[in-house]
Amino acid sequence: MPKITYIQHNGTETTIDVPVGSTVMEGAIKHNVPGIVADCGGACACATCHVYVDDAWRAKVGGAKSMEESMLDFAEGVTEASRLSCQIPVTAELDGLIVRLPESQH
Repeated sequence: MPKITYIQHNGTETTIDVPVGSTVMEGAIKHNVPGIVADCGGACACATCHVYVDDAWRAKVGGAKSMEESMLDFAEGVTEASRLSCQIPVTAELDGLIVRLPESQH
């Protein structure tokens, strides 16, 4: 299983194994990663699973589609690295992925 590291705004790191075929958000919820609330359950209908994809991983993760971009308008502190973790499918190629959580989601 790919390992994904979630880094809180305060620097606390949580690395977990996330099954291929699930999403970065689902892995966080299953393992109680603080800061990933996922109010909509992964339906891309809120922005409570906002993360910053580490620069080294942005090309592999890819960019947001239009629906996700619309939801990111509701998130605080959006940057070019912003994604909704419910919209990042986990693949074997994402083993080692690093995402950071915004300060607003602590």
